[in-house]
Amino acid sequence: MEYAVLGGGCFWCLDAIYRRVSGVSNVISGYAGGKTKNPTYEEVCSGTSDHVEIVKIEYDPSIISFENILEIFWHIHNPTTINRQGADIGTQYRSVIFYLNEDQKKIAEQSLEILEKSGIFKEPIVTTIEPLSEFYTAEPYHQNYYNMNRMANPYCMAVIDPKVKKFIYEYSDFLKEPGGGY
Repeated sequence: MEYAVLGGGCFWCLDAIYRRVSGVSNVISGYAGGKTKNPTYEEVCSGTSDHVEIVKIEYDPSIISFENILEIFWHIHNPTTINRQGADIGTQYRSVIFYLNEDQKKIAEQSLEILEKSGIFKEPIVTTIEPLSEFYTAEPYHQNYYNMNRMANPYCMAVIDPKVKKFIYEYSDFLKEPGGGY
């Protein structure tokens, strides 16, 4: 098994999508890239800790490659907005790829270069590629949040549902099960 660590807005959104991807065995919501040791959700949301809401994705590279993990990443969030995803605003929502080794760094840089040349996005891509220094697991209630709260939480219904449905429609080849477990 290998790991990918990504930040692209609210970690609930990324978690909801990557849990549906074939070859992904686990997704852990957490925090990285900041200066505070063992930050709390409140500290991260305040913007004072400089952490990003991220997901740590455990995957089987014989089923899905790091390149495919990144392909999904580029298309499930907006990598052209600084510290923002939709109505979620703040440094904790910045777009970032945290690499774990030099191979991941190289693949991430190549992936970014290909995306920039493709012209898919009219605005410049602001995603950063950084080494992962520390990873902090988010509080238990953040884990698998969407699946546990999708029928009761308005944010899940208004923001995450459309992203999951779009992913299921556009990336059916990557799904663990038909319909994406929806």
